[in-house]
Amino acid sequence: TMVRRVAVVGAGVSGLAATKCCLEEGLEPTCFERSEDIGGLWRYVEQVEEGTASIYRTVFTNSCKEMMCYPDFPFPDDHPNYMHNTRLQQYIRDYAQHFDLLRHIRFKTLVTKIKKCPDFCARGQWEVVTERDGKEEVAVFDAVMICSGHHVYPNLTHFPGIENFKGCYFHSREYKEPEKFRGKKVLVVGLGNSGCDIAVELSNVAAQVYLSSRSGSWVMSRVWEHGYPWDMVVITRFRTWLDNILPRAVSDWLYVRNMNQIFKHENFGLMPVNRTSRKEPVLNDDLPGRIACGVVVIKPDVKEFRETSVLFQDGTAQDDVDVVIFATGYTYSYPFIEDESIIKSRDDEVTLYKGILPPQLEKPTMAVIGLVQSLGAIIPTVDLQCRWAIKVFQGLRTLPSVSKMMEDIDEKMGKKLKWYGTSTTLQTNYITYMDELASAIGAKPSVLKLLVTDPRLALEVVFGPCSPYQFRLTGPGRWSGARRAIFTQWDRTLRATRTREAPAAPSAFPSLAVLGVLFLPLLLLLAAL
Repeated sequence: TMVRRVAVVGAGVSGLAATKCCLEEGLEPTCFERSEDIGGLWRYVEQVEEGTASIYRTVFTNSCKEMMCYPDFPFPDDHPNYMHNTRLQQYIRDYAQHFDLLRHIRFKTLVTKIKKCPDFCARGQWEVVTERDGKEEVAVFDAVMICSGHHVYPNLTHFPGIENFKGCYFHSREYKEPEKFRGKKVLVVGLGNSGCDIAVELSNVAAQVYLSSRSGSWVMSRVWEHGYPWDMVVITRFRTWLDNILPRAVSDWLYVRNMNQIFKHENFGLMPVNRTSRKEPVLNDDLPGRIACGVVVIKPDVKEFRETSVLFQDGTAQDDVDVVIFATGYTYSYPFIEDESIIKSRDDEVTLYKGILPPQLEKPTMAVIGLVQSLGAIIPTVDLQCRWAIKVFQGLRTLPSVSKMMEDIDEKMGKKLKWYGTSTTLQTNYITYMDELASAIGAKPSVLKLLVTDPRLALEVVFGPCSPYQFRLTGPGRWSGARRAIFTQWDRTLRATRTREAPAAPSAFPSLAVLGVLFLPLLLLLAAL
């Protein structure tokens, strides 16, 4: 049977990509959104709403604009490289308007149940139950794309003695702004992006901030080598290729050296327990400075809470703690899928082919979008995931047998453990993953072909940043502006910060190499004496 009607759950960045990709392929999407607006995680609201993601007022993006845009919809030229959530939310609105997506979205509509139709084995259809204004509605769809995100359900690790703690404690999703913590002693538990952001922000008003970490983490700045955006320097095909061909010991050594180039992590108590793990680093421009100023103190894992104090694993204790914020991340849950084993088909772990498709389904008509995590940005990732999933729905992409899909999942799991250590999220290497999806649908740029037909572009594709536009250069979904966008990406990046005409720095002659050559005879002479 032909897939025509598609249900999309959620209107965040993934749901909008899904809706747009469906329209692009001539399908009929209906997107259900429980809140009254698009944007998902990026929609800032004062009050934490049940069942939706929540951000604090000062959240900025961790990926720069050239690396995180929808591949056929670059950010306006005047936008900064990293932007405040309100600016990103405006961009998301512009995207929805530009591709006329809003009329396909049903707001204030909660998906309460998704289950297989009785004749699923033959037709692969789903029954979707929704609720709006207390009224229930049932509809049948040919396919379902789940885009409900994974920053909704707080992961609340139980710490011994927390019930005796007299101060106030809550999960970071309830944190909005720092003012009410003025003059307080605050402990933040968890060294992820949120934990570090919140600790740094509180350090401006709190009497003291303690930041507790179980396993440490690499901390990177958004402003990387020579002041370029970190991801435009780090996420390149050349680097990925190098990482894959070098002996593991060499690539590990280079990785640690690279991560330690600004400051030695061990001197700041931040060094990860597993140094060579490629687990996502934290992006924070201010943390080392705040630690240096003594306003943030790094502590080990919490052993137990007492009435007003906290005991740490290394035996130290901290008295008079007023507030504890648990920045301990999130777990994912799909309460609306009647049979959750469809997604968690093994050991209660998310088991998905290519990180998208439940492998055990008789008909491949369900896709989970946006659950993988990598160094790359989420928007280009979900855009490509949607394009791949729709090709599968249309039967234009034949899938291997269930056992082959499970083998592929196991092999990826093994690689994930090797490179990222044990982590529950579906961590993966951005470029390798994107290329895998792109080549499956015929959208991966062929470097060899480009070397012959467009050598300048080939060099930019290999050595330049692996920006989203690369995945709209060829094949289905090709965008005519992609080539130009790649050639002008650095101009847009520099224009954002070159806001004052400044003289260029003199070239660094005599360079160190020249000086070295000049001084070599002198050194040899001294050694001989």
